[in-house]
Amino acid sequence: MTKVLLKGLFMAKQRIQLSDHFTYSRLLRFVLPCIGTMLFTSIYGIVDGLCVSNFVGKTAFAAVNLIMPLPMLLGTIGFMLGTGGSAIVGITLGEGDQKKADRYFTMFMLAALVSVSVLAVLGIVFLRPIAVLLGAKGELLDYALRYGRILMVSLPTFALQNMFQSFFVTAEKPHLGFYFTVGAGCTNMVLDVLMVGVWGWGVEGAAIATFISQLVGGVLPVFYFIDHSNTSRLHLCKTSFYSKVLRDACINGSSELMTNLSMSLVNILYNYQLLRLAGENGVAAYGVIMYAAFLFVAVFVGYAVGSAPIVSFHYGARNHAEVHNLYRKSLRLIAVVAVTLTLASMFIIPCVARIFVGYDAELLALTSRAFRLYALSFLIMGFNVYASSFFTALGDGVTSALISFLRTLAFQVIAILLLPLLLGIDGIWLAITAAELAALAVSVYMFVTKDKKFHYRHAE
Repeated sequence: MTKVLLKGLFMAKQRIQLSDHFTYSRLLRFVLPCIGTMLFTSIYGIVDGLCVSNFVGKTAFAAVNLIMPLPMLLGTIGFMLGTGGSAIVGITLGEGDQKKADRYFTMFMLAALVSVSVLAVLGIVFLRPIAVLLGAKGELLDYALRYGRILMVSLPTFALQNMFQSFFVTAEKPHLGFYFTVGAGCTNMVLDVLMVGVWGWGVEGAAIATFISQLVGGVLPVFYFIDHSNTSRLHLCKTSFYSKVLRDACINGSSELMTNLSMSLVNILYNYQLLRLAGENGVAAYGVIMYAAFLFVAVFVGYAVGSAPIVSFHYGARNHAEVHNLYRKSLRLIAVVAVTLTLASMFIIPCVARIFVGYDAELLALTSRAFRLYALSFLIMGFNVYASSFFTALGDGVTSALISFLRTLAFQVIAILLLPLLLGIDGIWLAITAAELAALAVSVYMFVTKDKKFHYRHAE
């Protein structure tokens, strides 16, 4: 009996809660499942593209990458309400109001489901004219439409999957978020191999595999949060429409909305420029870079998503000393990771490029050079991702959105349009680095000036 009690006490001591003081070890243990979630999401995305490229061909691969920004664009509601909503729910938990936190959580999920369903219908209706506008024609257009229609149907599950990645952390269950992602990823990878590689279903097979995997990642968690017997900090319940809270969540999550909107719009601009300068090979090379870059970006995004609810909780509890602790440790960790990932990318790049497009020597050479130039951005990117997430966690959605807007849209658009005039196609690959460098100046300025309001740069 004594052993059982001691074991229980030990396990309770080891359980990490939002209210804890976070050492480097505890912080890393808490955010690692989130990083793992993002990494695994990236891996099964890579398998998706790998199957299309190798089993269907580079035209199909280019078509998938050409149309992919559209469902990503329409699914941004999930990212917005996931990050903005989880910050509000985290602050509410920090204030000690559990019932209100549950009601907010439920409302955010329903709002995302309804709004994205409407957008999915509109996406199906306007898919063809949008694809033509993006430059698709002939076989490229055919592949894009076949793939895009199925992804439009899957938009609601895609949005829920993105939301739950944030809310699992707020619920103090980041490991469950990881498990659901692993389940979704394994489902996608197995079905990709079967449907595309074995059964020859082409781009439709890849899209169906993605849809089914999103059912695992976006629908199954609903049943978990409905069960009030579990130990989660959050549960789905009866709720009401809180218009002000929803508005605040949208404003607070506008940085994530802006980031994902911008990424989709910028991807469209990248594809347009590359079709003009390098044809299908340019679009295919950019697709490989995007898939591979997900692995590196996932580490920064995973850390930001995993640490944000902790910041929200302690800010809600008015524990400024712990917010300072999290801010200081996070910047140091990001600096170490940024250097490590940039160096690692230089060794990984040739292998990734060969796996995707080794069948085409010209495309392989273009992809390898492009990725080496693009990878320089990893030195800077992590600080900007964290800055945006940090201010979202503090409830300052305006500052967060400004950083995201400048970083992911304004600076990138300027760089994509101007640098090719000076450097040719190399200018396109260096555009992201130039944009991140400009955004870093903005992030540093905000970190310095906003401390007067939030008091995170000095311990109290």
